[in-house]
Amino acid sequence: MKIFCIGRNYINHAQELNNPIPENPLIFMKPPTAMLRKGKPFYIPDFSNEIHYEGELVVKIAKNGKNIAPEFVSSYYKELTIGIDFTARDIQKKLKEKGHPWEIAKGFDFSAVVGNWIYFTDEMKSGNINFTLNKNGETVQRGKSEEMIFSINDIIVYLSKYFKLQIGDLIYTGTPGGVGKVKSGDILEGYIEKENLLYCEIR
Repeated sequence: MKIFCIGRNYINHAQELNNPIPENPLIFMKPPTAMLRKGKPFYIPDFSNEIHYEGELVVKIAKNGKNIAPEFVSSYYKELTIGIDFTARDIQKKLKEKGHPWEIAKGFDFSAVVGNWIYFTDEMKSGNINFTLNKNGETVQRGKSEEMIFSINDIIVYLSKYFKLQIGDLIYTGTPGGVGKVKSGDILEGYIEKENLLYCEIR
């Protein structure tokens, strides 16, 4: 299983971090050991003083594919959820300043929270999907799939040029503005439309 992540896929998030808007999807990956499922708590690692939440739509690949044509791409995914891409922002900033890769700031253990899966209907694929992330009962992020710079279909087509996509691979599709720091005791909850699919306690 591979975990693909798309960076800077919402203009407002790129702007809040003073990053340029990408011309193509910005790809990075997390190892399978980054996965955190089934409502398990997230423990703040001792190597960072600034862990940020990034709520995102997550898509699961449903069949193997390589060099997927745009007219067939919608058949390659059937499930959707909301996830959190935890980021050690202080470490990421230092790495970016040196021009180094981000892996230790993005791919550390349990940094990829995955909510409960729902069926990705044809109506959802052709329309807009609203999602929110709440922290301690207050909405901190609101996203709409129609506001993505690169759509889910665009992302899958692009990825399949460089990687063989396999059943069970996950794609974190990017985060909207509103990211922020977590502390011990915080509760994060993720929703697609009004359905609560994710619960994560910070310790």
